[in-house]
Amino acid sequence: MSQLFTICRCCVSDGVPRRSFIVALIVGAILNLINQGDTLFGGSQLNWTKLILTFAVPYCVATYGAVSFRLSRSRDERESGFLRATNGAE
Repeated sequence: MSQLFTICRCCVSDGVPRRSFIVALIVGAILNLINQGDTLFGGSQLNWTKLILTFAVPYCVATYGAVSFRLSRSRDERESGFLRATNGAE
């Protein structure tokens, strides 16, 4: 349960939501133009499920990348601290 709390805390801290939102806007807009460009410019019925997922998926991927980086960095810092403590170099 502690790992889940750490993951959730990383998802909403230190600018992760803002950066993920910016990535989602840029990548989502490009993907939406690719996937539904003919609909957007042709006047056909817009598929709202595709539109939402086109922006949600890049947001989730960017958030996952940021959280996994932070978790691996904190794990590396803990391991290096442990190694310094066991070698007596603290």
